[in-house]
Amino acid sequence: MTRILIADDQALVRDGFRAILEGQPDCEVVGLAEDGVVAVELARRLRPDIVLMDIRMPRLDGVEATRRICADPQWPGRVIVLTTYDADENVWDAFHAGASGVSSRRPRLRGHGQVPRQQGVRQARRP
Repeated sequence: MTRILIADDQALVRDGFRAILEGQPDCEVVGLAEDGVVAVELARRLRPDIVLMDIRMPRLDGVEATRRICADPQWPGRVIVLTTYDADENVWDAFHAGASGVSSRRPRLRGHGQVPRQQGVRQARRP
Protein backbone atom coordinates (compact mmCIF):
# COMPACT_ATOMS: atom_id res chain seq x y z
CA MET A 1 0.00 0.00 0.00
CA THR A 2 1.39 3.39 -1.01
CA ARG A 3 0.86 6.01 1.71
CA ILE A 4 0.28 9.53 0.32
CA LEU A 5 0.20 13.04 1.80
CA ILE A 6 -1.50 15.72 -0.32
CA ALA A 7 -0.40 19.34 0.18
CA ASP A 8 -2.35 22.03 -1.67
CA ASP A 9 -3.86 25.32 -0.52
CA GLN A 10 -7.07 24.73 -2.48
CA ALA A 11 -9.48 22.38 -0.70
CA LEU A 12 -11.16 21.40 -3.96
CA VAL A 13 -7.84 20.23 -5.41
CA ARG A 14 -6.93 18.30 -2.24
CA ASP A 15 -10.33 16.62 -2.20
CA GLY A 16 -10.12 15.81 -5.92
CA PHE A 17 -6.74 14.14 -5.61
CA ARG A 18 -7.91 12.27 -2.52
CA ALA A 19 -11.01 10.96 -4.33
CA ILE A 20 -8.94 9.78 -7.30
CA LEU A 21 -6.23 8.14 -5.22
CA GLU A 22 -8.46 6.55 -2.59
CA GLY A 23 -10.31 4.85 -5.44
CA GLN A 24 -7.18 2.82 -6.13
CA PRO A 25 -6.66 -0.43 -4.23
CA ASP A 26 -2.94 0.22 -3.64
CA CYS A 27 -3.16 3.88 -2.50
CA GLU A 28 -3.97 5.29 0.92
CA VAL A 29 -4.19 9.04 1.58
CA VAL A 30 -2.79 9.45 5.09
CA GLY A 31 -2.91 13.24 5.35
CA LEU A 32 -4.02 16.54 3.86
CA ALA A 33 -2.11 19.82 4.28
CA GLU A 34 -3.35 23.31 3.35
CA ASP A 35 0.10 24.93 3.30
CA GLY A 36 3.80 24.14 3.39
CA VAL A 37 4.15 24.47 7.17
CA VAL A 38 1.48 21.82 7.76
CA ALA A 39 2.96 19.65 4.98
CA VAL A 40 6.36 19.57 6.69
CA GLU A 41 4.80 18.77 10.07
CA LEU A 42 2.64 15.97 8.66
CA ALA A 43 5.46 14.50 6.56
CA ARG A 44 7.68 14.29 9.65
CA ARG A 45 4.94 12.75 11.76
CA LEU A 46 3.18 10.44 9.26
CA ARG A 47 6.21 9.40 7.14
CA PRO A 48 4.25 8.89 3.89
CA ASP A 49 5.76 7.16 0.88
CA ILE A 50 4.85 10.09 -1.37
CA VAL A 51 4.02 13.75 -0.83
CA LEU A 52 2.08 15.47 -3.61
CA MET A 53 3.21 19.07 -3.05
CA ASP A 54 1.67 22.15 -4.65
CA ILE A 55 4.54 24.41 -5.65
CA ARG A 56 2.76 27.66 -4.72
CA MET A 57 1.17 27.83 -1.27
CA PRO A 58 0.85 30.39 1.51
CA ARG A 59 3.03 30.57 4.65
CA LEU A 60 5.67 28.25 3.19
CA ASP A 61 5.84 27.49 -0.52
CA GLY A 62 6.20 24.00 -1.95
CA VAL A 63 9.88 24.46 -2.85
CA GLU A 64 10.93 25.32 0.71
CA ALA A 65 8.63 22.67 2.18
CA THR A 66 10.22 20.11 -0.16
CA ARG A 67 13.70 21.25 0.88
CA ARG A 68 12.85 20.84 4.57
CA ILE A 69 11.26 17.43 4.11
CA CYS A 70 14.06 16.06 1.91
CA ALA A 71 16.78 17.44 4.21
CA ASP A 72 15.80 14.83 6.82
CA PRO A 73 18.29 11.96 6.41
CA GLN A 74 15.62 9.57 7.69
CA TRP A 75 13.04 10.69 5.10
CA PRO A 76 11.76 7.46 3.53
CA GLY A 77 9.66 8.88 0.69
CA ARG A 78 9.55 11.02 -2.37
CA VAL A 79 8.07 14.42 -3.15
CA ILE A 80 6.23 15.12 -6.39
CA VAL A 81 5.57 18.81 -6.97
CA LEU A 82 2.32 19.97 -8.53
CA THR A 83 1.96 23.07 -10.68
CA THR A 84 -0.69 24.63 -12.88
CA TYR A 85 1.90 26.29 -15.06
CA ASP A 86 3.52 24.62 -18.06
CA ALA A 87 6.75 26.61 -17.62
CA ASP A 88 7.03 27.29 -13.92
CA GLU A 89 10.50 28.59 -13.04
CA ASN A 90 10.09 27.15 -9.57
CA VAL A 91 10.08 23.59 -10.93
CA TRP A 92 13.87 23.57 -11.25
CA ASP A 93 14.17 24.94 -7.73
CA ALA A 94 11.94 22.09 -6.52
CA PHE A 95 14.19 19.50 -8.17
CA HIS A 96 17.22 21.09 -6.52
CA ALA A 97 15.35 20.98 -3.22
CA GLY A 98 14.95 17.21 -3.57
CA ALA A 99 11.70 16.64 -5.49
CA SER A 100 11.59 13.39 -7.42
CA GLY A 101 9.14 14.55 -10.07
CA VAL A 102 6.65 17.12 -11.26
CA SER A 103 3.04 16.86 -12.38
CA SER A 104 0.54 19.34 -13.68
CA ARG A 105 -2.55 19.96 -11.56
CA ARG A 106 -4.45 20.43 -14.83
CA PRO A 107 -5.71 17.32 -16.61
CA ARG A 108 -3.91 16.33 -19.77
CA LEU A 109 -5.60 14.43 -22.53
CA ARG A 110 -3.98 11.64 -24.47
CA GLY A 111 -5.87 9.53 -26.97
CA HIS A 112 -9.40 9.04 -25.69
CA GLY A 113 -9.08 10.04 -22.06
CA GLN A 114 -7.20 11.66 -19.23
CA VAL A 115 -3.76 10.37 -18.33
CA PRO A 116 -4.31 8.68 -14.96
CA ARG A 117 -2.47 10.46 -12.16
CA GLN A 118 -2.48 7.32 -10.06
CA GLN A 119 -0.06 5.76 -12.59
CA GLY A 120 2.40 8.57 -11.84
CA VAL A 121 2.06 7.92 -8.13
CA ARG A 122 2.74 4.21 -8.67
CA GLN A 123 5.84 5.04 -10.75
CA ALA A 124 7.16 7.40 -8.08
CA ARG A 125 6.82 4.68 -5.46
CA ARG A 126 9.08 2.28 -7.33
CA PRO A 127 12.70 2.22 -6.12
